[in-house]
Amino acid sequence: MTTRKAFTLIELLVVIAIIALLIGILLPALGKARASARNVLSQSNMRSLGQSSNNYAADFNDRIFSYSWRAGPSYQVAGVAAPTTYNEDSDAAAAQNTDILRRLTGRIDNPDTGVTGTGKIRNWTFRLVHRRFSHCVLFDYLTSAQPEPIAASPFHRDLIQWQENPLDLSIVPYADGNPDPALYDDGNGDWDNPAMKQRWAFASTYQVVPAAWSGNRLPTVYPSADTPHLFFGGSGTNAAPLGNRRYGQVSFPSGKVHMFEEHDRFTDSAGIAWMYPEAKCNLLFFDGSVRSEISGEANPGWNPNDPDDLWRQAYVPLDTFPLHYKGDTDDEWFQYYRWTREGLGGIDYGGSEIGVPDVVRDDPDYPKP
Repeated sequence: MTTRKAFTLIELLVVIAIIALLIGILLPALGKARASARNVLSQSNMRSLGQSSNNYAADFNDRIFSYSWRAGPSYQVAGVAAPTTYNEDSDAAAAQNTDILRRLTGRIDNPDTGVTGTGKIRNWTFRLVHRRFSHCVLFDYLTSAQPEPIAASPFHRDLIQWQENPLDLSIVPYADGNPDPALYDDGNGDWDNPAMKQRWAFASTYQVVPAAWSGNRLPTVYPSADTPHLFFGGSGTNAAPLGNRRYGQVSFPSGKVHMFEEHDRFTDSAGIAWMYPEAKCNLLFFDGSVRSEISGEANPGWNPNDPDDLWRQAYVPLDTFPLHYKGDTDDEWFQYYRWTREGLGGIDYGGSEIGVPDVVRDDPDYPKP
């Protein structure tokens, strides 16, 4: 009978080295596979939103989903004693958002118990809800879960965290401290406002382009010169009308972006904002297709408030958003499909821009074929 020899120290080290080598080879592949799976799920989310949008249009006379409350008429908001009249479409839309969320969550009559409580959804009349909350009008066409799970990209960990804890307002990452003003947009956050914090769990990763809920030309919303995260639309009698856009107004359905992921986290896990030419964000087009397209291959876009200038803007990250991908913090980039020239009448991919004035086309910075 022979006795089995134990591993020598050298043999053991060789085995450990081989295992470590295999792990080093496999981990990046597993990470890439996980990222690919998340990307497929994100595209599936967008496809579902597109299908819901088509169903909405079928029920509402070809309208593109958006808030339908308008300035002028009186509306009954859940939890408010009497109907209210609003002076601007933006305030009416914010009130409709409040009404939708109160009815869906049941947070209507219970008292407001503070930051960590389950207080009723507060009124919100100081923000354009269309930017991150347009999908709320589709809730009847989506899942029955609230917050809506397909509104969050699997790459968007902040939003998923909020969705998992919608009543714990203390976890909102945007209120987590003092962002470096040299890097982050710390001037328009107001993240501690309770009405805002109550809504973050109901926000969406996927932004609807402004042309889907505002006009092609003035009076319409237009970008802020200071930050890519704010829009303007006039006030009082000069306020831009919002909503009431129709699919029939889209000239190039397969080439015009309807919704887009704000950051490309598949190409770079740190995230690349859509306005960098290298970004390859997931995009929902008006024909219902979902594609990942390189931003730099899109038409450059415009500022509808200044159509005779070539519009570019610096990327300013919000607290916890991906930082600048390249260059200096004040480098300016095209806005591409977020601000398509001529709005729903324009095109982002697959053709030249519509209605480009000579002064823009002759600009040396205008992209050449």
